[in-house]
Amino acid sequence: MTVKINTKDGQIELLDEVIATVVGASATEIFGVVGMASKSTLKDNFQALLRKENYSKGVVVTSTEAGITVDVYTIMSYGVKISEVSKNIQERVKFNLEHQLGISADVVNVYVQGIKVVGE
Repeated sequence: MTVKINTKDGQIELLDEVIATVVGASATEIFGVVGMASKSTLKDNFQALLRKENYSKGVVVTSTEAGITVDVYTIMSYGVKISEVSKNIQERVKFNLEHQLGISADVVNVYVQGIKVVGE
């Protein structure tokens, strides 16, 4: 699906992949996030960190007439406060969507797919 924005000069269409890439990049900027996880981790029973070019595979964007819902699948660092990191992800994603793409997400759901010990 696409998100359509009407302007005085015409219509802008944003693909869900563009939104997902902005969301993935925003989430990985947050301290405590090791990386993005595939949204099909539970189904495939396989967990892997996604590289920068695959951020969109760790994000699900659902756009309806009511608004935009974003699901972010992350892998976090061991020892961080998950609730605080999740709140920071939600705030950063909403901020970046509004300032970079000019759209607002009504709901940002954060799913923690795993915890990773880093630095050893």
